[in-house]
Amino acid sequence: MKTNLLRLTLAIAATVSFVATTTHAQDPRTNSWLTTYSGRYARIYTTDANKTNGVSVSMWSNGTQTQSSPAYSGIQEVYSSASWVYIRSTGLGSHTMGPWLNGAFPNLPKNQKAFYRIPRTPTVPASKTVTALGVIGYFVDGIAMFDSRDGFVWTGSAEAGNGTGYWNREAYVNEGVTFDPGYAHQEGTGNHHYHANPIALRYLLGDHVDYNATTKTYSESTNAVTKHSPILGWVRDGFPVYGPYGYSSASNSASGIRRMVSGYVLRDGQNGTQNLTVVGRTNIPQWAVRQYGVSAALSGPTVSTTYPLSRYMEDNDYLGDLGQTQGVQFDLDEYNGRWCVTPEFPGGTYAYFVCISSNGAPVYPYNIGRAFYGSPTGAAVTTLAETVVTNFVGGPKLSPSLNKPSVNSGNVTLTWSAIEGGTYRVESSTHLTSWTTNVTGIAAALNTGSNTRASADSNKFYRVAMTTLATYDPVSGTSGGTSGGTFPVPGGSVSRGNSTNITLAITLPGTPPSPPANAPITSVTMGSLTATSTSYTTQGTVLANFTIPANATLGAQNVVVTFSIPVFTFTGGFTINP
Repeated sequence: MKTNLLRLTLAIAATVSFVATTTHAQDPRTNSWLTTYSGRYARIYTTDANKTNGVSVSMWSNGTQTQSSPAYSGIQEVYSSASWVYIRSTGLGSHTMGPWLNGAFPNLPKNQKAFYRIPRTPTVPASKTVTALGVIGYFVDGIAMFDSRDGFVWTGSAEAGNGTGYWNREAYVNEGVTFDPGYAHQEGTGNHHYHANPIALRYLLGDHVDYNATTKTYSESTNAVTKHSPILGWVRDGFPVYGPYGYSSASNSASGIRRMVSGYVLRDGQNGTQNLTVVGRTNIPQWAVRQYGVSAALSGPTVSTTYPLSRYMEDNDYLGDLGQTQGVQFDLDEYNGRWCVTPEFPGGTYAYFVCISSNGAPVYPYNIGRAFYGSPTGAAVTTLAETVVTNFVGGPKLSPSLNKPSVNSGNVTLTWSAIEGGTYRVESSTHLTSWTTNVTGIAAALNTGSNTRASADSNKFYRVAMTTLATYDPVSGTSGGTSGGTFPVPGGSVSRGNSTNITLAITLPGTPPSPPANAPITSVTMGSLTATSTSYTTQGTVLANFTIPANATLGAQNVVVTFSIPVFTFTGGFTINP
């Protein structure tokens, strides 16, 4: 059976206006992003009952945050230059998010259409910068990273949500009840984010986390730790955040694996700290004095049931200020990181680590401390102002691939990576010259497509083409669907009513021989239409961009590719549908 020549002839892929002219060696800053699920819709559980029953939705609204069309999850694009790594993300999790307070929480997540850059070569300043409210980096699943605060501070007589002060409320302690099982929630703009241990992401990355499929919850595994945690995210200073497990010796990758110990302890009278319950909140700790640039004599509220110990970041002392030594009694500095070797950086790097207790509970300062170790030059951007390398383009633009077919009792089962919301057509041929449509309208199941052919069809070649893509909320712009796709010739088709600008991927036949790559193209036509631009960088495949007018002629169109020599004609090679 000729299954070795099965091929997928269509990949939805947008044409970008910038062209990569250089390449960079693989770098964790470009290849650590979680892109496996980029072709799946983001989903939420709206209530505890729906979570229990596994009933999720890809569209939702509470009257304030509305996701009226499905959006694809997480990282959708990654680009890089010598100085920067750029990501586009919807900001929505690859796991099923929610619920929050059994549906009573006032905020729901929403596609953020985030475009962010992170420095590729971080620098370490002598004077540190304290973190600001909002995004301080991104986790590798494209979810925003926030610092440990919830934005409320003690003003001297009450708490206010202005975010500026010297007694800062902790988000995990005070807002943890609003977190979903993945330890995340969202603020009023729908920006889904983590303040602490991103446990759902860690599960997806295989970082010593168990998932209970019945309760739909995550927990720290009770098995022995056997491997270093993966990179979970990138802070805006360009340094990575790892999970909680690292090498026992910071400089020795053969020293064994263990949980990293936070450099912070509660000011409860233990470990040489003041007992704030006894002496009161009469001063901020020394780490805060250094990072805020103020004197220690700044009072907070008396410890009480209303203002319990651990309510504020400043209720914690740094052990380095209490006579203990990093690397001996504890692992992580006041910024919550250390210089060390890691699997991705065998030569060493500064790295932040997620902090958890011995029982798996998040502990202060959670992901990073109150200040950045490096220069926080990363930030949101609106446009690409330089030439970049395209490291990844996914979601509805993902290039699909056909898996090895399986054969059972002569029946052939085809499976391929698909795009959720897409429908596909399977075609077969006995000689690779003409193709017969076997079945159409195959809907993707999440990001997988499949079709089983009867034993009578086993001795054939097969190809698969996407025919439509449902409307979706894109990571940039305001609309998405079949418009902007790439379609195969021969055999492709598109709906005139749903498409304006498309790309034809034209596979040249073996006879006559294909011109060498980059041979000049005189023209490409489709019926009466002429391509607006063409490219020929891969021998045997021509890419041609067309604008489909509203009054375009319907039906099968002849596609003609003219080089200086030869000319290739595909009779009825592409179809425009109503």
